[in-house]
Amino acid sequence: MPSMNNLEVLNQVLQSIAVGLEVVGVAIIVLGAIIAIGLFLRAIIKEGFLEEGFRRFRSDFGKAILLGLEFLVASDIVGTVAVGPTVQDLSVLGLLVFIRTFLSFALEVEITGRWPWKGYEIAGKGR
Repeated sequence: MPSMNNLEVLNQVLQSIAVGLEVVGVAIIVLGAIIAIGLFLRAIIKEGFLEEGFRRFRSDFGKAILLGLEFLVASDIVGTVAVGPTVQDLSVLGLLVFIRTFLSFALEVEITGRWPWKGYEIAGKGR
């Protein structure tokens, strides 16, 4: 059976991993915003199409947010496991995952104009 010292080290490692995942998630969102803004400005300057550039901006930025949210959910899961989950911790984790999953679905619908599972059905019919 592992000693308390080993468990403390394991918890510290898991907490560090959770923080690392959070940093990666936030960095993806921030960098995605910067890149999307750059591409938007370039499209406006080169092509002068504000409407199409705006649609592309929303799509690019939405994809960055979706990817960032995935890392943030992973961080929440790892962080909860590291602490030694209580019923309250698991309830908070469940609520966070639910909210972030809802946001992911809403962003997917906003970006593509259809439910996430509809894209797979359409792709499957063409085969």
